[in-house]
Amino acid sequence: MQPFRFAVQSFNADSGKAWTEMARKAESLGYSTLHLADHLLGPGPALARTNHPPQNLAPVPAMAHAAAVTTELKVGCRVFCIDYRQPVVLIKEAMTIDLLSDGRLELGLGAGWLQDEYAAVGLEFDPPGRRIDRLDDVIAALKAFRSDGEMNLSNNAVNWAEFEGLPKPVGPAPLMVGGGSPRILRLAGREADIVSLNFNNRAGVIGPDGVQTSSEEETQKKVGWVKAGAGDRFGSIELEIGAYFTVVTDKAAEAVAGFAAMFGLPEDEMRRHPHALFGSVDEICEELERRRELHGISYITVSGENVDAFAPVVARLNGK
Repeated sequence: MQPFRFAVQSFNADSGKAWTEMARKAESLGYSTLHLADHLLGPGPALARTNHPPQNLAPVPAMAHAAAVTTELKVGCRVFCIDYRQPVVLIKEAMTIDLLSDGRLELGLGAGWLQDEYAAVGLEFDPPGRRIDRLDDVIAALKAFRSDGEMNLSNNAVNWAEFEGLPKPVGPAPLMVGGGSPRILRLAGREADIVSLNFNNRAGVIGPDGVQTSSEEETQKKVGWVKAGAGDRFGSIELEIGAYFTVVTDKAAEAVAGFAAMFGLPEDEMRRHPHALFGSVDEICEELERRRELHGISYITVSGENVDAFAPVVARLNGK
């Protein structure tokens, strides 16, 4: 059973000082990693249709800054959309962050999902199977780039020849692959060090469909897909999940009822939902231990808004 680790995901800051404070606070409170997301749109009709909040920080420079103002905190992105950059640019930038941070990179990759974001910036939104095929090809490119010797690799995502990838990773530079569909989770099980269990974002927007297809029962199915892809290596994989709906409180009933109504779920199902945590520190710790036993999930990410309220949980369970 993997020990607990905890991360913060935050992708907005109104100044360099605020972002510096977030990174240093996450480190001082015992969080393992500071993650960003990878989204492009500011406020407007396109973003409103997605139901996604705006993101004002680009992940690569924000990760580099967070690493520069801390000493032990890992930095990452849950997860980079492989369609938003040329693979060689993304991989070289990521490996540079690993080098300059003395090996503190967690590199997350995903197939992309926010349909209106693609449209707003003029990118073609291919069918899911084609996007997952491309992710598979980019993972192969990442592994070739990090290997010794000149590369000669040609697939549907890259056509590389007669050069060696530099820089090489300093630390383990674990690969995180995130998603919620059977095919992408089997791929993640086969290739990743960390599997980020997420919604099945088949709707292309944030909404009830994604939340309803990520219940406790559905999450058990997702873990099964990861196992199918991983085979004998499953025991070495960390399972990570975003606790997007977290309320640390001694009176959880009202919060549970509100989220249950929002997403069209029974309250008891909402309380057990793997992407939600409601209750006191004691109750949340007990629930996380139950979920680790049931699902094998040991790596929990909370939002930046919860960095202080959730800190007692981190202190209690860190490394256990």
